[in-house]
Amino acid sequence: MEFDELSRSVIGCALEVHRSLRPALLESTYRQCLACELSHAGIPFQVEVPLPVRYKDVLLDRGYRI
Repeated sequence: MEFDELSRSVIGCALEVHRSLRPALLESTYRQCLACELSHAGIPFQVEVPLPVRYKDVLLDRGYRI
């Protein structure tokens, strides 16, 4: 899948979630629904991938989730 085509597909999935749910719900709800749409579209993805952060001399495994 080309980048432009992938971008259109991902944006289409996000718009479908927005049209179906409308605003004012929790982020976790949108995240799960978007994951469902991406799965149905056959788009590979990961949810809340841990991103380590270095604090002073300590590497914290889960400083962020992206």
